[in-house]
Amino acid sequence: MNNEPADTAEEPRGCLFALSQPPLMLFLTLVATLILLTAVHDLYRW
Repeated sequence: MNNEPADTAEEPRGCLFALSQPPLMLFLTLVATLILLTAVHDLYRW
């Protein structure tokens, strides 16, 4: 006999769980770095 409630199934994972994944964070860091480098290049271009 199972005494656990039926609604203790795995909770749905939201956006914060997706953002905590290392491959996604590495990709977002790379994109942000490229955007920052292009912005600095445009500001200090001769």
